[in-house]
Order: sequence, then C-alpha cells, then structure tokens
Amino acid sequence: MITNYTVTGMTCGNCVAHVTEEVSEVAGVTNVAVQLDGSMAVESEALIPFDAIIEAVREAGDNYVVVEA
Repeated sequence: MITNYTVTGMTCGNCVAHVTEEVSEVAGVTNVAVQLDGSMAVESEALIPFDAIIEAVREAGDNYVVVEA
C-alpha cells in the first residue's frame, strides 16, 4: 500500500535525504519517495500509524512538519 503525505520545512537536498533516511527506518516501511516540493509517498505492506511517521519526520529535523495528503 502507498500512503501520501506532505512535508513542509524542507529547503534543500539534504533535508530530503534526512527525511528519507528517518522514515525508511520506521518498522514496516518498504520504500519512501520524498521530493523537495514536499510530497512524500510511503510504501508499506500494512498501514503505518501516522504517529510513527510524525515521529520519524520530527527526528529528521525540528523544522519539518508532516500532514496526511
């Protein structure tokens, strides 16, 4: 299943890399595609709790905010 999100606060490629790395480490996530425009697609075999995605994005940087698209 693919779930789409919007991440605000990213300003460069390093931001994208940090968010990608942290979200990739969430249990159950099989693939992550993050774009600098803020779009993020998370692929998983089962629904990932939104709180887990929020925490991963927060770990990537305090200035990033994620919302369900």
